[in-house]
Amino acid sequence: MSLIIHAPNVHQGGGRNLLLALLEAAAGRGSACAILDARLELPEGIPETLVEMRVPPSMGGRLQAELRLRALARAEDIVLCFGNLPPLFGSAGRVALLLQNRYLLRTRDLSGLPAVTRIRVLVERAWLRACLGRVRCVIVQSRSMAREVEMTLGITAMVLPFADSASPRRRARERRTSRRVDFLYVASGEPHKNHRNLIEAWILLARDGIRPSLCLTLDASLTPTLCAWIADAVARHSLQIELTGQLSPERIRELYAEADALIYPSRFESLGLPLIEARTAGLPIIAAELDYVRDLVDPEESFDPESAVSISRAVKRFLGLQEWPSAMRSPAQFLDDLAVV
Repeated sequence: MSLIIHAPNVHQGGGRNLLLALLEAAAGRGSACAILDARLELPEGIPETLVEMRVPPSMGGRLQAELRLRALARAEDIVLCFGNLPPLFGSAGRVALLLQNRYLLRTRDLSGLPAVTRIRVLVERAWLRACLGRVRCVIVQSRSMAREVEMTLGITAMVLPFADSASPRRRARERRTSRRVDFLYVASGEPHKNHRNLIEAWILLARDGIRPSLCLTLDASLTPTLCAWIADAVARHSLQIELTGQLSPERIRELYAEADALIYPSRFESLGLPLIEARTAGLPIIAAELDYVRDLVDPEESFDPESAVSISRAVKRFLGLQEWPSAMRSPAQFLDDLAVV
């Protein structure tokens, strides 16, 4: 029996980190091979002999990968489709689909995505539904994702989360005296990552004279419009915000050691790997009050991700800054105040 990891469209972000960890584990088992994106760089420890085929990022390359998978798999093999899509053609192997992209479930609005991305997602949604019958099981990494799969696809998914390290429980909080940055957000620039509401919260804080530093792992070459908007907000409101560009997993681990807290306003995730990584690094977490977060961690503070005010208030609470509710007047006091307007 062999393990075939089919990941012809994974090369960046959290999916890349999970795939590399899986490939490293598979390399130690001997009987395994992988079909990989040509852009994916393999670190030391993962032998090139594991790679069955490299796939260029094109329609022709993807078709070649699907044909190779059909020819490669035997009845006794386990095929793990890592890239959210089932085999385009029938496979003799026992196929498991790891479904991580919530955009492929029809409950998700695509209006904020670029036109090319919207078309790709619509094609992949059709692919997923048309070929879902070719898989033996669907695997997800959180209970909330399993519920959404059941509601939208009508099937029961297995919940099998994995990461480089387990997520420990919350530790007693201690401010880090050696920190370089107050808050860190490890995320790419897709609309659901919710950077705009996060920056709006930082603007509200600045208006109150509070200017914590914030590090974002955004790359201006990949999301130029968003990064330009952030740069304009930084200039207009004197915000302390740093954009690092794309980073290696090693550099991201260093950032966890340099930050005082992880802030995580993403609207939805299949897993939310930085939540696990930050907690493993002993980092306090301020995150959206959403199911996918609570599936993984118990954050120190939480907020409504759709409200910049809620995000700013959570930051204030974390910083130990009290914000008192508005004083309530009696009707008589209201009329007294009204008289002097």
